[in-house]
Amino acid sequence: MSHQVPDSDDVPEADAMPMLGLGTWQNDDPDDCADAVETALNMGYRHIDTAQAYDNEEAVGRGIQNADVDREDVFLATKVWIDNLSYDDVLATTEESLDKLGVDYVDLLYVHWPSREYDPEETFRAFDELVDDGKVERIGISNFEPEQVDEAVETADNAIFANQIELHPLLPQKELREHCADRDVEIVAYSPLARGEVFDVPELSDVAEKHGVSEAQVSLAWLREKGVTAIPKATGEDHISDNWASLSVELDDEDVEKIDGIDRTERQVDPGFAPW
Repeated sequence: MSHQVPDSDDVPEADAMPMLGLGTWQNDDPDDCADAVETALNMGYRHIDTAQAYDNEEAVGRGIQNADVDREDVFLATKVWIDNLSYDDVLATTEESLDKLGVDYVDLLYVHWPSREYDPEETFRAFDELVDDGKVERIGISNFEPEQVDEAVETADNAIFANQIELHPLLPQKELREHCADRDVEIVAYSPLARGEVFDVPELSDVAEKHGVSEAQVSLAWLREKGVTAIPKATGEDHISDNWASLSVELDDEDVEKIDGIDRTERQVDPGFAPW
């Protein structure tokens, strides 16, 4: 299994959104979470993703502070939970997130789901104010379907930078990806390894064997071929390193066609308040 470190030329510039990041969903042990963030940043990662609902912003902040990387070189994203999406609550809880993270601003702030207290006019009024105040660089949405994407784009004063959605070879989301591309909204894939299911997909195993890499690396390389940013969660150094090595995997047209042809669809995250 390859753990080759990618060339520096493979790593996107810090002022853009790096196409491979570290996800921290369900990484709720504070020490494990802080260690994972520190390990990833020291390895070369420059994109860290968290959320209010993950209850680990403090640990993520500690990992960033402990790493041998300047804050300005880290693309840091968090998300406002569905209970906190009224105008006043967005402002108050984002301040709390900044305090927990130990930072003056985040590079990207998402609406976590278009649900519960979400009101486009009021929610984005607060998001826009946070941009004006220099506390948020970019605003994003998460788990938005095409109709909600359009509403967000038309409501917010600032551009909607990205839509973070579940996306992997078992849930390719082609229609939603195309819709977001038409609206100039980037795609960020959470659960890009289908919460481990990618290791049991014959097509991915065939491509992985062909390249001498893991199924995880193949899945992440496939997402990169689609122009999608991926934020796989990983805790141990081996998994963090294996995902990082995906930047060196180059899939050919035959590989991509084989993965595109997987005849199996599985959504891993499906709460009752989802918009689909």
